[in-house]
This record gives sequence, C-alpha cells and structure tokens, in this order.
Amino acid sequence: MLKRLYDWMGRQVHRRHAEAMLCFLFYLEAIFFLPTDPMLIVYCLERQDKAYRFATIALIGSVLGGLTGYLIGYFFWDYAGEAILNNSVVQCVIPRNKFDDACSLYQKYEVAAILIAGFTPVPYKIATLTAGVCKLSIIPFIFASIIARGSRFFLLAGLIKKYGNQMREYIDRYFNVLVLLVLFIIGLSIWLCT
Repeated sequence: MLKRLYDWMGRQVHRRHAEAMLCFLFYLEAIFFLPTDPMLIVYCLERQDKAYRFATIALIGSVLGGLTGYLIGYFFWDYAGEAILNNSVVQCVIPRNKFDDACSLYQKYEVAAILIAGFTPVPYKIATLTAGVCKLSIIPFIFASIIARGSRFFLLAGLIKKYGNQMREYIDRYFNVLVLLVLFIIGLSIWLCT
C-alpha cells in the first residue's frame, strides 16, 4: 500500500498544480501532523532539475504554516489554555509544572529551540504552536524558521540533485526498510517530545 502511495506521489509531480499542492501540504505540515518530507523527496527525485525550486516552495509553505501555527498558539491559548492544561488526559501527558518549565526553557532559548525543531525530525508543528503559546518574539521566530526549514529542505534537494539516481535505486531496493525507519524516527520524535 505504501509503495502505491509512493508511486502515486511520483505521478503528482507531473500534474499542472503539483507545485501548489506541494506548497499547501507543507503549509498544513506546520500546523497538523503530516509527514511531508517524503513528498519533497519524491518531487525532487522525479524532477531533479527542479529540486531547488521545490525546496523553495516547501520553505514558503512551511514558514507560512509555521506562522499560522504560531498565531493559533498565541491567540487560542488565551481562550482555552487553562482548560486544556487542567484536563485530566493532558495532565497525564504533561503536568502543569512540566509545561511551565518547558515554557521557561523555550523562552530562554527561543531561537535555538526553533532552529533545532525546524531542522531535526522533531515535529515542527510542536515548535510553532509552542512558540505562540509561550509568546516568543515573532520576528526571531520567522527568521529562525526560515533558516532551519530552508537548511533542511535545501540540504535534501542538494543531496538529491547530486546523488538522485543512486538514491532512487536505493529507495526502490529497500523501500520497506526505509518506511519502517521513517516510522521509527517519527515515533521516537513524538516520544521524546512528550
């Protein structure tokens, strides 16, 4: 099933609205849990001549989505933050004192936190929403997001531009193992963030 999805994504690159779809998916990825890096990889593999263009489109969508996540966290928290924190299910995941400690650390290391979350497999949406909740300065947030996400996407595009054909063979040969590895990294990232 995942191989069919991979093949379907490869066909989407050649459609008329492929770039708009890529931008929209990266916009959503910064707000909701939606692993989109595989989509960027497939796009870049299918059209290696457009790899940097795709990285730019992903960057624009991701930063705009990150800004939306920031604003959601910033404004929504004032209306429902206390109710969310006092919910018994949320208390099991993150007790109030841990949340307050995390917010203090986040405010202290705001740019570093965004750089790390934007570049690593840590879900970016956690960083965007938390930045808004913790009322980080918006301008450093935007610049850190551009640097972190841009570094990640352009590194990926550059690697594919240089080693794309070998990567395609490797993906085709070890597809199932790579899927399990990606799922493990996603699961580990979520576990580390809770």
